[in-house]
Amino acid sequence: MSANAVTATLDVDPVTVRPVIRFLQGPTLLGQTPFVPGKTLVEHAEEAGVDIPTNCTSGTCGACLVSLVYGDVPLPEELPPGLDDFLVEEGGRLGCIGVPNGDVDIDIRPPL
Repeated sequence: MSANAVTATLDVDPVTVRPVIRFLQGPTLLGQTPFVPGKTLVEHAEEAGVDIPTNCTSGTCGACLVSLVYGDVPLPEELPPGLDDFLVEEGGRLGCIGVPNGDVDIDIRPPL
């Protein structure tokens, strides 16, 4: 069901429904924070009180590799050294350079 359908069903003003970035470890919700355009996944995680390890903060090392469960975190045109096609197919995103678009669910565990 789309967000618009949910708000229509609940008779909620869609202007007041704000996108949220949720951080999970498997089925367990670790924290969530309102979506802020332009902020990376790591910055959103810090706001939510969730620790995503980082090292290089440039997408090179892969220390911040997480799994996209739901939503949109666009990839750069050229994959950085910390990502490859297999990881991307499995939902892999780099938290230090990944900038979400709206509602996103992130599993802090990397794809295996």
